[in-house]
Amino acid sequence: MVTYSEKQLKPIDELCPMWEVLTQEERFYLRENTKLQHFRKNEVIYCEGETPKFMMCLVTGKVKIYKDGVGGRSQIIRLIKPIDIFGYRAFFAKEPYLTSASTIESSSAYLVPMQVVEQIIQSNNKLALYFIQSLASDLGVDDARIVSLTQKHVRGRLAESLIMLRDNYGVESDGKTINSHLSREDLANYSNMTTSNAIRTLSNFVSEGVIAVSGRNIQILDEEQLRKISKIG
Repeated sequence: MVTYSEKQLKPIDELCPMWEVLTQEERFYLRENTKLQHFRKNEVIYCEGETPKFMMCLVTGKVKIYKDGVGGRSQIIRLIKPIDIFGYRAFFAKEPYLTSASTIESSSAYLVPMQVVEQIIQSNNKLALYFIQSLASDLGVDDARIVSLTQKHVRGRLAESLIMLRDNYGVESDGKTINSHLSREDLANYSNMTTSNAIRTLSNFVSEGVIAVSGRNIQILDEEQLRKISKIG
């Protein structure tokens, strides 16, 4: 990992809305104790079992949170986009990381020592409330995702994943291509299926005119039908 600074980047307290509740003194303290870290593509940020030391705010790139499963397969739990914060839950739970995090593409993130976050929270109730709301929201999303991944059929799971990627990362200038270019393995791991099932189902969606595929580029041609497939499961 290479530490660097870039003057054109906004400081952390201006980048993410969560810090708007801080006083000027707290903002200065946050800035003084935050570092910007650059990660190469496919670089591991933290591993399952490690002690959490930093809260991270993604500045550029994409990150996956995943858990290694049986037989070498991984399950992608969450995908992180710029200005999302991550890596802090385990610290508040007073436990080691239960998941791992790695980059999908070249990325950069602000790293804030958890002791700094904890100290600010102790003096700022509004920031504490933000974390409570954030954790509660994540729990609701995770609950819904678990139901989808365990009860929906392969088509429904993959359709839901494509919609989530579109909603989270948006589309490119053509208005159709999802602005997230996952490998087939990552897409399968995100959808709780084998890579072969993901490839087969993508091909079926192409044949049905729902999507178009070119390498890792996926265009959604019929969003209404894709959402219908996701809903039916």
